[in-house]
Amino acid sequence: MRKYVALSVIASTLLMAGGDIAPVEPAVAVEAAEVDYGELFGQFRTFYVDRTYSGSTNNNRNALATGGYIGYKTPDFNGLTAAVAVYGTYGFEIHDLSIEDDLANNWASYDPTHTGRDGENYAFLGQSYLNYAAGNTNIQVGRQRLDTPLIGADDARMLPNLFEAAVLTNTDIEDTTLILAHVTRETTGTFSNIYDDSYSLGFASGYGAGTTLAQSGDFVNMGTVALGTIDFRDPTTPDAVDNSTDGVTAAAAIHKGFDGLTLQAWDYYAHDIFNAIYLQGDYGWPCRFNEKVTMNASAQYIGQSDVGGSLAGNVDSDYWGVKLGASSGAFSTYVAYSQTGESDGTTSGGIITPWGGMPAFTQGMVTRHQFFSDTDAWKVAGTYSLNELLGADVKASVFYTEFDIGATNSYDYGTAWTASESGWDIQYNVTSVEGLNLRARANYPRDFKNGLDWDEYRLIVNYSF
Repeated sequence: MRKYVALSVIASTLLMAGGDIAPVEPAVAVEAAEVDYGELFGQFRTFYVDRTYSGSTNNNRNALATGGYIGYKTPDFNGLTAAVAVYGTYGFEIHDLSIEDDLANNWASYDPTHTGRDGENYAFLGQSYLNYAAGNTNIQVGRQRLDTPLIGADDARMLPNLFEAAVLTNTDIEDTTLILAHVTRETTGTFSNIYDDSYSLGFASGYGAGTTLAQSGDFVNMGTVALGTIDFRDPTTPDAVDNSTDGVTAAAAIHKGFDGLTLQAWDYYAHDIFNAIYLQGDYGWPCRFNEKVTMNASAQYIGQSDVGGSLAGNVDSDYWGVKLGASSGAFSTYVAYSQTGESDGTTSGGIITPWGGMPAFTQGMVTRHQFFSDTDAWKVAGTYSLNELLGADVKASVFYTEFDIGATNSYDYGTAWTASESGWDIQYNVTSVEGLNLRARANYPRDFKNGLDWDEYRLIVNYSF
C-alpha cells in the first residue's frame, strides 16, 4: 500500500520601492518524492464442503468456514524487505452438535478439513521472513509458503502447508533459474486433518506419519512430520522413537532457453530418510495440420532411495508419467498416463511424499493413488472458457482418472483393485471486483478403497489483494 504526498509552496515577495508594491510572483508548486509505506497483502476465503459416503460407509458430512491470511511487507531498503502474515480459520457450527463434540463422535456430521486438529478455530503467524535481493540473486529466510514438486502448500481447503526455510535463487545464467533451499520445519494445513498418523494412505498423498503433530499452526521438524514416532527400521518396536532430522536440502535448475521447451531438475536430500530426484520437461508447438491448434507434451520422473540412517526403512521407488494436450481458442484438453514401479520396502513401497508435494499428471481432485507401489494410472481432462459466450471470465473443467493398483500398495496391502474418480470445476473471476474469485467444484470417487464411494461438492469464495 503506497501513499503519495504532494506539497505546494506559495512564495510572495513584497518589495517596497517608492511606496509601490511589486507584482506578486506566480505560485510555485513543488512535488515531494514518493513515500513508500510498504504493502498489505492477503486472501480472505469462505469455504463450504459437503461429502456423502456410500458403500462400506454411509454418512454425510459438511462444513462451513471463513478465514485466510493477511500480511504486511515492508518497503525496500537497499534490497532488504521483511514480511509477516497471520493465518486463521473460523468454523461455523451448522449442526446440533458443536464442532468439538462432533470430533468426539468421530466426525459424524462435520467435515474435519476446515478447522484445527481438535476441531478448534485458530490463528497463528504463518509467514515471517527476511528477503534480500541483489542483482540476479535473491535469498528469503524464515516462515514462508513453498510451491515445489515434492514440498508444497497443497492449498486444498482453508489453510495451506507452510514452512520454515532458507531459499536462494539466482538467474545469472541466461534463461535459467537456479534454486538452493534448506527446509527445517512445517505446519500442515487444514486438509491434513483428513489423514491420521499412519503411513497407509498419507505417505503417497502428501502427508506423513507425524501429520497431526504439525497441525493447528505448530511448526514441527521435517523428519518428525514425515515419520512421526514410528520406528520404520523395526516396525515391531512398540516404543516411540525420535525421528527428528536436519531437514531437507533441495537444489534445482529450471531452463527455458529452447524455443517452446522448459526443462527442470530437482534433487531433494531428506537427511537420514531418502534422496528424491524429480525431472520434468514441457514442450509446446503449433499443430502441423491446423494452425489454430497448439499442441503440448510433458514428461516427468521421480526416483527415491534411502540415505544415511534410513529412518523410513528401505526406500527404493520410481515413478514416471507422460501427458499430451492440445488447445484451440477457448478449449483445451489433455490425456495422461503414469506408472509407479513395484517395490516392497518397509513402507510397502511406492513414492513417499510426506510434505505436501503432489506434481503427478494423473492425480484426481482427491484420489492420489498414482504413487502406490505397482500402480498404473491414466487421466483425461478438458477445460472450456466461456468468456465469449457469457461475456464474463468463466471457465469450466471436467476430468476422469483411473488407477490400477497393485497388491503391494500401502493402503490395503495384499489387495489389488481399480479405483476411479470423475469431477468438474467452474471458476468465475468477477471483473467488477478485482481479486474476487467464485468457484464450484465436485468429485465422485469410486472404490477409493474397496467398496468405498462418495460424492463431494465445494463452494469457495476467494478475495485476494
